[in-house]
Amino acid sequence: MKPVNLNQFRKEKARAANKARADENAVKFGRTKAERLKEATEQDRAARKLDGHEKE
Repeated sequence: MKPVNLNQFRKEKARAANKARADENAVKFGRTKAERLKEATEQDRAARKLDGHEKE
């Protein structure tokens, strides 16, 4: 039987828990960089279009 390093086991268990929590947050709050850039581009385009139709 091979001895088990309990410190490594504890750290691996903590890493797995942190990864699971991060994955949950990514689903709940996260957007990809492409999605953020697309939304920023659309907002910029809409603002320029609105400014273009403004009367002085």
